[in-house]
Amino acid sequence: MKRLLANPYLLLTLASLFWSGNLVMGRGLRGELPPVGLAFWRWTTAFLLVLPLALPHLRSQWPALRAGWRAVLLLGVLGVCGYNTFSYIALQYTTATSAILLNSFIPVATIALAFLFFGKRLNRQEALGVAVSLAGVMILVAQGSLDTLLALSLNVGDLWMLAAVLSWGLYTVGLQWRPQGVHPMLLLAAFIAVGLLAQAPLYVWEIAAGRSIVLTAQSVGGILYAGVVAAFLGFLCYNAGVAAIGPARGSLFIHLMPVFGTILSALLLGERPQPYHLAGIALVFAGIALTMRRPIATRGTTLPAGESRP
Repeated sequence: MKRLLANPYLLLTLASLFWSGNLVMGRGLRGELPPVGLAFWRWTTAFLLVLPLALPHLRSQWPALRAGWRAVLLLGVLGVCGYNTFSYIALQYTTATSAILLNSFIPVATIALAFLFFGKRLNRQEALGVAVSLAGVMILVAQGSLDTLLALSLNVGDLWMLAAVLSWGLYTVGLQWRPQGVHPMLLLAAFIAVGLLAQAPLYVWEIAAGRSIVLTAQSVGGILYAGVVAAFLGFLCYNAGVAAIGPARGSLFIHLMPVFGTILSALLLGERPQPYHLAGIALVFAGIALTMRRPIATRGTTLPAGESRP
């Protein structure tokens, strides 16, 4: 079991599963959980879980953490405050279908940003894998109909989701700047602390505007799921996976979110899978398999994404 949990591909798959459930929850409870309030209490819950595991490392690793304070500040704002707040705001105004479609462009944005900042590029096999996987996402979102896909249009919620996509792409690429030699729990605690400080004034503004959390069993359960599963476990899995295989290939696992969304809808909402579901899921997995498969040889200076020559 311990060996399985050390597998970066399994960790990234679990992160996508946890986050799929989070988007379903955020959309379903949007009336009871305003976006900034949900994001704030989600991360407060996660912080309480991380803190006891982070404090034992604080004294010995504080110099390394302090030396990398710029990266910690940037990653905390982007990954904790930015993506989650923007995506929850988006779900107030746009459909889950549109949100999932736009969220699935995270790998494309990450690949572009990795090339822009680090000059990293995909080889042909990896690029083909990204294209095949994205085609599978399109089939799932469009329900197998080109007319449905063309009928999708951007609204204010979609623009917020695009902001979330950019924020997460920057966070994923920026993980390469994280302070080295800092324990993952301490680093996550630092990210959360920065994110909560950035969210606090936004939360105060939201309450002043008359939007507050409606306390019900569903809303409390939603906050606990978002904090324990999506935030605490999801971020640990994602950070470890990206650290192992690099941001470009790691972010591709975001394409699993509509796959899990389809499965969760069938299990929880009683929606029957259709042939296009199977076709889309098959393409997503085929694309990921292509991207993860190492080519027999590499030419020139082009390397698999996320790797560098010694």
